[in-house]
Amino acid sequence: MGQKLLNFWQQPIVNFIGRTIIYFVILLILLYLYDYSGIGSPKFIYNEF
Repeated sequence: MGQKLLNFWQQPIVNFIGRTIIYFVILLILLYLYDYSGIGSPKFIYNEF
C-alpha cells in the first residue's frame, strides 16, 4: 500500500495540486495569524499617555 501511495504522489499533476493546496493552507493560516495579532488596528488611546 505504501508503494502505491508513493507512486500516486509522484505523478506530476497530483504533486502539483497537493503542493498548491498545502501552500494555500499555509497562506491562510499566516493571514489569520496576522489579522489576529491586531497589527493593522488603531492603537488604544490610553496607551499613549
